[in-house]
Amino acid sequence: MVKEYRTRRELTQLDLAALAGVSRQSIISIERGRYVPSLPLALKLAAVLGCATDGLFQLEEDDT
Repeated sequence: MVKEYRTRRELTQLDLAALAGVSRQSIISIERGRYVPSLPLALKLAAVLGCATDGLFQLEEDDT
């Protein structure tokens, strides 16, 4: 969902990275689901994108 919110705000990955204080590679990894951000970073991304964290990230249920 990060990519959807980012594109709605007409931000590039580099723009979002700069606003959140992380690398562009971090944004790429988050958008591809390969990296789960820390809580402080998730809160920062939500603030920058103007949404709630639960709009950006979903908790995956463990089937075990």
